[in-house]
Amino acid sequence: MKVDKRWKLRVADDRVVKDLSDSLKVHPALCRMLAARGIDNYDVAKTFFRPELSHLHDPFLMKGMDIAVKRITEAIEWHERIMVYGDYDVDGTTAVAVVYSFLKQHYEGELSFYIPHRYREGYGVSKAGIDHAHANGYTLLITLDCGIKSAELIKYAQSLGIDVIVCDHHMPDDHLPLALAILNPKQVDCNYPYKELSGCGIGFKLISALAKQWHLPDDVVYQYLDLVATSIAADIVPISGENRVLAHFGMLKVNNDPSLGIKTLKELAGVDRQLQISDLVFVIGPRVNAAGRMDDARKAVDLFLEKDAEKIIALAAALHSDNFDRKEVDKNITEEALSMLQGDDQLMQRKSTVLYQPHWHKGVVGIVASRLIDHYYRPTIVLTSSNDKVTGSARSVSGFNIYEALHECRHLLENYGGHFYAAGMTMHPDRLEEFIATFEKVVSGSISADMLIPEIKIDAELSLTDIKQPFYNIIKQFEPFGPANMRPVFVSRNVYDYNGYSRVVKDTHLKFVVHQHNGVVVDGIGFGIADKYPLVTSGPFDMVYTIDENDFNGVIKMQIKVLDVRKPA
Repeated sequence: MKVDKRWKLRVADDRVVKDLSDSLKVHPALCRMLAARGIDNYDVAKTFFRPELSHLHDPFLMKGMDIAVKRITEAIEWHERIMVYGDYDVDGTTAVAVVYSFLKQHYEGELSFYIPHRYREGYGVSKAGIDHAHANGYTLLITLDCGIKSAELIKYAQSLGIDVIVCDHHMPDDHLPLALAILNPKQVDCNYPYKELSGCGIGFKLISALAKQWHLPDDVVYQYLDLVATSIAADIVPISGENRVLAHFGMLKVNNDPSLGIKTLKELAGVDRQLQISDLVFVIGPRVNAAGRMDDARKAVDLFLEKDAEKIIALAAALHSDNFDRKEVDKNITEEALSMLQGDDQLMQRKSTVLYQPHWHKGVVGIVASRLIDHYYRPTIVLTSSNDKVTGSARSVSGFNIYEALHECRHLLENYGGHFYAAGMTMHPDRLEEFIATFEKVVSGSISADMLIPEIKIDAELSLTDIKQPFYNIIKQFEPFGPANMRPVFVSRNVYDYNGYSRVVKDTHLKFVVHQHNGVVVDGIGFGIADKYPLVTSGPFDMVYTIDENDFNGVIKMQIKVLDVRKPA
């Protein structure tokens, strides 16, 4: 089902745009893009365009960091057994690889890592993991990308004589776990300047603090920036502030000196060019994630820790195979879910989608939820059965906080957690029907009509004559792109097909050859919008697009990627 999209021009202060234009001497559209991103003067723009590692904040500004560093240092001095514990997704496995690898280089004592099994243990700190630590004499547990929601289990660990340091970036509840230390900038009384680090990013800040305390050179920490960038990309956190610095230098490492694990995954995927951060999202990330979705996420950590080239190839091949299997399962469940929706008029009329089948694969329900939003644009939850519980993943639409919606249903849930746009939950099967009704009531009472229509946010209006190489060269300096700094989208109005050259390709795509006022001719492609062809050929139209480069047989040229077209307003 195709839904017409809303076009919305981003708001920017005209005075700021003019001041930036006067000081930077660049195209006003670029200044409008900066202003819309909160960049309001020359100095801030300079920091944005020229990130430096020196811009990273002192890790000791984070609440609990001094306690965490002191306890880890003591554990090393006393030769205690230390366990690094992380979630099974990309963020968690990269975080474990970073912290474990760093500690391994500087500690010859007993050190191990633990990743809970998605199906046997579920998300977050597990009783099985704590019991394993206790049975093997571990006295310090460092959780990464999890723990902030595990108050009872952390209390249990402490009762067994295990100190716990929680490193997590998820939204805390009002009552925090009684851990020895909690590293989470989202704590209400944490004064750390940047709040949107990934779980691996917080692990990176922990090893940065340890390196500073132990007087180690910066390179021992910076060697992990490719893994930090992978976590930032895959976990869809804002690429602003400190994350922008980490992602910028992480991408340099990804392309110039990557870990053998990332290098091998890239080769297996058949990518023979420089990677962009979108490749970490769509090429590297899914293969790392597939380990935990389809089998055991320890393989992903092993891939990043292994030094033997032959073993790395075998591990990367296993992840590649897991990802192939994941695609097949994902496709089949998506088709089944769409069939359920299309066959039920009552479901189609709702403001939310909540679907449940006990046989669905737990590892792909989050992906399926995202696919359903592509078809039916509304907050979506896909549920399955696991360990006699109903469990699943939620995904949201622009502007709607799905974590808060779940919070309103917390009396029906045994566990839940997540972010603004993505979350997970577990409930008793007896609560399922009441949960579905309550969630629909919460969504219906709080979502606006506009939120149920996909939105294209436009950065600026351009004439086609503005699309030149110097202009595009500055756009490239806005990279890396992601939440809070998306790839710029432009609108051009009263555009015409050029001499009938625009055409449908492969039945679903549109090849554009267009001009404006009989001026410059621009080439482009519009994926999946072949249904717009009659509009393109029938007279003037407006179009929204991004500007990109097309590499064909080694020849690189600029092109536009058209997102949508419509009749002139």
